[in-house]
Amino acid sequence: MMKHPTQLTSAEIACIWTNYMQDSMSKCVLTYFLQTIEDEDIRSLIQLAYNISYAHIEELTTLFQKEQIPLPTGFTDEDVNVNAPRLYTDAFMLQYLAHMARVGMLGYSGFTSMGARKDIKTYFLKGLQEVSDLFDKITDVLLEKGLYIRAPYIAYPTKTDFIDTHKYFSGFSLFSKQRPLNAVEISHLYMNSISNHIGSKLFLSFAQISPHEQVQNWMLRGRDISRKHMRLFTKLLLDSDIESPISPDVAITDSTTSPFSGKLMMFHMGMLSATGTGNYATAASASQRTDLVINYERLSLEVAQYAKDGADIMIKNKWMEQPPTTLDKEQLVKKKE
Repeated sequence: MMKHPTQLTSAEIACIWTNYMQDSMSKCVLTYFLQTIEDEDIRSLIQLAYNISYAHIEELTTLFQKEQIPLPTGFTDEDVNVNAPRLYTDAFMLQYLAHMARVGMLGYSGFTSMGARKDIKTYFLKGLQEVSDLFDKITDVLLEKGLYIRAPYIAYPTKTDFIDTHKYFSGFSLFSKQRPLNAVEISHLYMNSISNHIGSKLFLSFAQISPHEQVQNWMLRGRDISRKHMRLFTKLLLDSDIESPISPDVAITDSTTSPFSGKLMMFHMGMLSATGTGNYATAASASQRTDLVINYERLSLEVAQYAKDGADIMIKNKWMEQPPTTLDKEQLVKKKE
């Protein structure tokens, strides 16, 4: 049987374009990390992450050329200053790697589910395996160095049970105490606390090094939003007598020399803001107490508005690269006329 070449779908084009943008950004960040890391155990993980991103960029470049699709500009050596002084501690770089690996696993699983063509599915399945293996290695080093932030412990259940009243779903009551959080709800509050903690440090570091006042203000606002969300998640845990996650030292230094371009920093935090909105949506759908669902929806709206303001800054500075777009048929008609 004769096989005909199959054109990429819009979903597949979107996935490879997004992946190129993200990996070219990661390559820049990891290049800088390799110049400033001191711990050799962590260096080997950064090098592995760098090698993965580098290989992906090479494969994607070949794919774009084969399909005769313009290669995205993405991020290049112009977006990173490897000679900038040390900005992050080794502990932060390791925590950052772990967080980005989690983001990567979510991204690659989504990309895989949207691919139909065999070579595209194979590429993203391989990427998912690579980032999963990387996360496993990062976790081992975090545990060895006492830096892994464990989820809260709860007593083992002694029996199975069924929900026998609609009050189980109620998060508000004037006459009775809210029911304790269940394990599913605790896990999402924990993960969202960790994500906001890493985000707040990145926001602060980018505000500290950016020469652009608008970017500085936007980053500081992001730090404040992250801290506010962390306080809410911590309170919800403490109200059920559950300790919030305790973070190790993941400090930034006092350097004010920027290793990264404004374009890279804004893209990076816009990407993480979008990931955070997705995490909140997942948490809302998994939570069974109505107050949690309402809080996640409310916080998602706040993050969405914040991300929109960030996009406005990027557009103003000509930093936002446009994704591949379908043809405007009405414009074609008008040109013809």
